[in-house]
Amino acid sequence: MKKHRKFKSVLPLFLMLLFFYGPILITIIFSFNDSRSLTAWSGFSTRWYHELWRDRRVMEAVKTSLSIALISTAISTVVGTITAIGLTSHKKIVKKVFNSINNIPVMNPEIVTAIGFMLLFVSIKGLEKGYTTLLIAHITFSIPYVVLTILPKLRSLDPSLADAAMDLGATPYQALTKVIVPQLQAAIISGALIAFTMSFDDFVISYFSTGKGVSNISIIVYTMSKRINPKINALSTIIIAVITVALIILNVAPIFKKNKRKVVVQ
Repeated sequence: MKKHRKFKSVLPLFLMLLFFYGPILITIIFSFNDSRSLTAWSGFSTRWYHELWRDRRVMEAVKTSLSIALISTAISTVVGTITAIGLTSHKKIVKKVFNSINNIPVMNPEIVTAIGFMLLFVSIKGLEKGYTTLLIAHITFSIPYVVLTILPKLRSLDPSLADAAMDLGATPYQALTKVIVPQLQAAIISGALIAFTMSFDDFVISYFSTGKGVSNISIIVYTMSKRINPKINALSTIIIAVITVALIILNVAPIFKKNKRKVVVQ
């Protein structure tokens, strides 16, 4: 009876994992398929990775996606962190109003935000849609996610930490960089990861914010999906591998730090 109950409790979890990770596994397997078919296996081959590497258009899109994601993540993380820290010193009414405004881009449908960006960029005379407009859009929609990630951690901190540091002789800048920011390190990293993922993965806002000659990975994949192109599987597999390695490093690094601290203490 106990084994039967355990099986019943594990089965929904297994089906959920299969539902989420099954398509990813199929994508990885068929990225090594020798034929152009996306359903029938005809033999192991890495030809589509070679084809992907030779495709200049795809490589340019990868470079654009990485540069946009890295720059927008860096800027949005700094701005979002400073905004969240500065917000803690304001009155409750100001906090509520700001939180409501900050939640609008998150709750707003992406298509509405995308059309808003398009109309804004078109209305500015002399501004051509392209890399700059794409970067501005990504920075703008990433900041609210960083703020939302850091605010809960800030609420859990002792509000007198900065005052205590300054009473002991620290300058306001030193109190911020050596006392407050280290306490927020995990939240800042989480916010940066969310911002990077949102930027790297975005399609709708990117499609409406960019111009001719500038495409990121999501736009390239969209154009490829209109016809059978196995390079999509190869490109998707590379993205999955990069994200998986990044997540492993970010999760393993804190464990090594804790072990080093224990060794030093001993």
